[in-house]
Formats: sequence, structure tokens, C-alpha cells
Amino acid sequence: MSHTRPKRILLVTGMAGAGKSVTMNCLEDLGWEAVENLPLGLLERLLATTQALDAVEDDRPLALGIDSRTRGFDAERIIHRIKQLRDQHGLVVETLFLDCSGSELQRRFSETRRRHPLAQDRPVGDGIARERELMEPLRHWAEYVIDTSETSSNELQQRIRARFSGAASDELTLTVMSFGFARGVPRSADLVLDMRFLRNPHWDNDLRPMSGLDAPVGTYIAEDETYATAMEQIESLLKLLLPRYRHEGKSYLTIAFGCTGGRHRSVHVAERVAQRLRSEGFSPTVTHRDLRSTPSDAVEGKPGRGS
Repeated sequence: MSHTRPKRILLVTGMAGAGKSVTMNCLEDLGWEAVENLPLGLLERLLATTQALDAVEDDRPLALGIDSRTRGFDAERIIHRIKQLRDQHGLVVETLFLDCSGSELQRRFSETRRRHPLAQDRPVGDGIARERELMEPLRHWAEYVIDTSETSSNELQQRIRARFSGAASDELTLTVMSFGFARGVPRSADLVLDMRFLRNPHWDNDLRPMSGLDAPVGTYIAEDETYATAMEQIESLLKLLLPRYRHEGKSYLTIAFGCTGGRHRSVHVAERVAQRLRSEGFSPTVTHRDLRSTPSDAVEGKPGRGS
């Protein structure tokens, strides 16, 4: 029986808790042959010779999951094997690195009450710091880096499907999101637009409990004297830029609209812009990072003119 090698080989790695298992399950659903937690000796044997690849039963793309929990893990040795495979056999092994901020990883470990694999008897933060040091060569080497600090499991699956489904497409995967500057700028944002110049519904007692998804809030914001002109220019700019990003081969673009708390102005504008972009033939995914946050005068600061 003759065998064919995988059409594509992807090494999936990254920080513990950053979403590797979700990614591997998603790839398997997409038709990849997914092998997780492969012992380092077997991984090296696979990456050191094409004979093991010749034994693959079909030409499905192959995803290999590995991280710092693997016995004898050595990032530099893995990179060396990948280079050998490229230089000596002409095969391409791509690397996907799943990253995440230390504070978010600590929250996830605390929430699940899991111990960090590199800090069984020490604080979680110690394990995260040690792992980041061990993984840095692979992060630097990786063709794909996905930061999941502000990404839900469903959103991560969407990104994996869009990037690794194998469907030939020149489409731009577009995300429109809202956020509050008080809680930090999203790490994944490509374009950030500040909506804090608009009148703030937070200072209206009737509107404060509502959000930018509610019609009265949208009406209140739209009454700002700068609203119509600003929105027209923002939408014109995006209609100009998005085809250019697509033409230049950019696969993903996140447009983030921010206001102070992330509940009113940014939410309304994100929804409006997404609707306009759909009318132009785009298919944006809309997310509202801080929509469920609690209204707070301390966060919003002092009322501005027109608020």
C-alpha cells in the first residue's frame, strides 16, 4: 500500500491555560488528524525523519500538540528539528503559539482550582513566569501567535476555523468590538477609535442602567452635535481601508470602539458600524467586552459638557 504525507503539519503549542485543548478539538472537528501531548521522544522521531510521515494513512493535515508539560521539553531542540525537516526534506511544519497575559492565566487557574504544571507547590505566578521563559523561543519562532487574554472559547474556535479550515478564501475575517478604556485597551485590536467625545448616557439617571443596545441610549447619543459628521467620516474611512487590507493579504482585522466604561457609546457605535459594514458586503463578528460591567461614577469620572 502506498501512503501519502500530510498536506500540512501544524505544531500547536503555547502557555498552559491559553486554549491549546480547545484549539486541538476544533482542528479535529475541521478534519485534521490531531495528536495531543505527544511524548518528546516520539515528536523528535517524527520531526527528525520523513519515514514516520510516510506512514501516515492519509493526506489529512496533521496537528501536533505539545507544551511545557511534555517530559523533557526543550524549545530549542524542537525548533532545530523543524529546521532540519525544512532544510533536508523540503517539508513545511508551521507553528501556532497560544499566548495569554499572566493576570488572565492566574484568573483561569484560580477559577478552575487547578495547579500550574510548573508550580505544583508554589504560587501560580511562579509557574507562569517559568513557563513563559521556557516557551519564549517557540513564541518567537511561531508563524501564528494568537493572544487569548480577551478571547472566549467560542471566539477562539471562530478564529481557528477561519484560519485553518483549509477553505481557499481571500475574505477578511473582521471583528468589530466595544470596550471601556477604564479596563484597558484590547490587546487584539488593530484599529482603535475613541468615542469619548460623544455625550455620555451614564449621567442620565434613566439611561444609566441601560446599554448601547437599547434604542433610547442610541437616540441620546445620536443627538450629540458631532455624531452624524463623525460617524459618516468613520464609516467612509473604514470603507476605504478594508478593501486595501484585504488586497494586501491581511487575514484578520479587529476594529475596537472605546468609551469610558464600555457600556453605552462604544456599544452603540460598534453595532451601528457593523450594520453599515454588512450593507457593504462584509461579515463582521460583533463582541462587547465590557457590556456586563457594573455602572460606576468613579469609573466614568466627571460629567462632561452635554452629558
